[in-house]
Amino acid sequence: MKADASSSPMWRAGGWFGPARVLASPNFNARPSGAQVDLALIHSISLPPGRYGGDTIERLFQNRLDEVADAHPYVARLRGLRVSSHFLVRRDGTLAQFVGCDDRAWHAGESQWRGRPGCNDYAVGIELEGLEGLCFEACQYDALLGLLRALAERYPIAGIAGDQQAALFGQVEQLSLALDVDC
Repeated sequence: MKADASSSPMWRAGGWFGPARVLASPNFNARPSGAQVDLALIHSISLPPGRYGGDTIERLFQNRLDEVADAHPYVARLRGLRVSSHFLVRRDGTLAQFVGCDDRAWHAGESQWRGRPGCNDYAVGIELEGLEGLCFEACQYDALLGLLRALAERYPIAGIAGDQQAALFGQVEQLSLALDVDC
């Protein structure tokens, strides 16, 4: 953590971002000793695929999916899955936070970035509500940029990576230029 940003009024203890709605997930654990948060890893999600709004994503990250799993065959396949993300950026640009950034969310699974394994150990996971290969809303990009700037003030963010989203990579490059980080 950057020493000068630890007392920022935007951030609460544990890496909770003040402007985000808190929806705590049980799916997290401590980062390894000495791990430094230096990557923002951007994913896309919609549940069921192509449907926006509702609380199915929140239910997934909070282990409450069983209550609605039978409503759609795709959602039923996710029953029992234990995953989380630090943030969700909704289609209207609102932010939800499930895990404090000082802890490790379970968003990347078996992963590596530039040959460095275990992205969950050093990355902040950010989900954009939407489908990979399709466009996101302008307000989502605005919210994402604000969040990335705030993260870069608190943590030594050195890179931004997308999760195989062709529609996002151009935006990620533009965001990295705005933040002066490597993507």
